[in-house]
Amino acid sequence: MISVLQVHVIDAAVGEDLSRPGPTVTYDAATNTATFAADGSARAAAAGRYVVWSVVAEAATDALFAAPVELESGTQLMRCDRVDFPADGVAFLHTHQGPGIRVQVKGLFAVETEGARQEIDTWGVWFEGGPDPVYAEVRGDEPAAFVRVMLLPIAIQGSPSIRYVRDEDREKPKSQRYTVFLDEPLA
Repeated sequence: MISVLQVHVIDAAVGEDLSRPGPTVTYDAATNTATFAADGSARAAAAGRYVVWSVVAEAATDALFAAPVELESGTQLMRCDRVDFPADGVAFLHTHQGPGIRVQVKGLFAVETEGARQEIDTWGVWFEGGPDPVYAEVRGDEPAAFVRVMLLPIAIQGSPSIRYVRDEDREKPKSQRYTVFLDEPLA
């Protein structure tokens, strides 16, 4: 079934309703935490910036970014994690086992995929389809980080989704560090 994965970045007041229809992941930038709600309910615990991803039938007109995704009931999970890089960090050419929307929360990043290069600034957004190879690197002199939500096969719950394209990159030291906030099966 084709659904839509969408993201909103919201500067919310304390107690503000952040709810969306469908399964929702809410990331609190101030506390660096994320929560999942199968029913889409979410509320700002404190005033601050929140990133809210949701799986819906149709994209909201106010979504920062939305992409069609294939949703197979009972076989996928929503993973929310944060990936941190040092100032000279590189993500070697790789793929993932499912699509996802990323939001840059710190620093500058360059992403190359499908023959195009994007420069991503703080609070910028990009989509990776999963099977398409991606190369990314930090730009500038500061560390960088992004948070993302991916739709992944439930069989990899608790395991990395990254696959390196080139044999020589598999054994190289990796500069990125992952913080997995949640791996929630979708009903």
